Amino acid sequence: MNTTWTEQQLLQYVSTIKPPNKDAFKAAQQHSDQLTKPPGSLGKLEYTAAQLAAMTGELWPDLSKRTVIIMAGDHGVCDEGISAFPQSVTPQMVHNFLQGGAAVNVLARGAGADVVCVDIGVAAELKHEQLVSRKVMYGTHNMAKGAAMTRAEAIQGIAVGIELVEELYNKGSRMFATGEMGIGNTTPSAAIVAVMTGLSAEQAAGRGTGISDHMLAHKIKVIEQAIQVNEPKRNDPLDVLSKIGGIEIAGLVGVILGAAKLRCPVVLDGYISTAAALIAAAIVENSTAYMLASHQSQEQGHRHALSSLGLTPCIQLDLRVGEGTGAVLSFHFIDAALKLMQEMATFSSAGIDGRNDQ
Repeated sequence: MNTTWTEQQLLQYVSTIKPPNKDAFKAAQQHSDQLTKPPGSLGKLEYTAAQLAAMTGELWPDLSKRTVIIMAGDHGVCDEGISAFPQSVTPQMVHNFLQGGAAVNVLARGAGADVVCVDIGVAAELKHEQLVSRKVMYGTHNMAKGAAMTRAEAIQGIAVGIELVEELYNKGSRMFATGEMGIGNTTPSAAIVAVMTGLSAEQAAGRGTGISDHMLAHKIKVIEQAIQVNEPKRNDPLDVLSKIGGIEIAGLVGVILGAAKLRCPVVLDGYISTAAALIAAAIVENSTAYMLASHQSQEQGHRHALSSLGLTPCIQLDLRVGEGTGAVLSFHFIDAALKLMQEMATFSSAGIDGRNDQ
């Protein structure tokens, strides 16, 4: 991996991200209107198929090779007692992913997706033949007392995501999903959402892994303290990411930007992924055109974050497990959207009379 990405290199890279193909979007909609159904009656399935055409520039792209990328990293803010689980769970869950025993592994097998687990910032030494080791740091610093990362570390985290997507693309992957693992990571995610959307810490913070009312009140205070101590600048997304973010969130920013650069759909998972999406969108607005929101999690700030991005979720299942589970489940929805467009008969081919008002 290139270990010397500079801010100038990053900005040059993202400046080449192109807007979606409007002609392909229109062609997909026109085809959909000729299918044996009332126009628009398949709702979001039709719109998603048109989005995929616009992203890829292909009417019905082959997205059969797909990968969920799980970025794993620890958080110094866990020192403040904001999680129901100890930080030791992060490396333990990484091993679970690598052994194929986590929820995301089960769902990925059902969706025909590869799972790639990346150690970008776990606060432990990890070794496994299937682990992608791209460690930028051994966990972030405690954002309640100072910046979580340096600006250079945040940029390097983004670079990890970009380069990994490029590697996987060269191996055939054409659709990506964002996954993550990092005990305590709903706290920096809520802080990012609060700053980038204007929500209060109380509105942005949720229960994460299932904390009590008392811990939630404490978590809100920690987020408020982190924002007050660091004074992140909303108009400078790299400043926000480095001061109150997470290294695995930085990696996900890179995954999103890398997918956008390659004109590949990137399916966002839950709250942590959407916090990363807010940063990516602030770096380059065009990147939102390549994002698909999989679901709306139980984290109360998630709805506001998705709305800020102009995204609506594909499914609603009250998930809050993270890992990329919602994103992988949405692969089935995406497959359905494409199959309907490819396999349904048109009025003409089926010999069925069309609408009288056309």
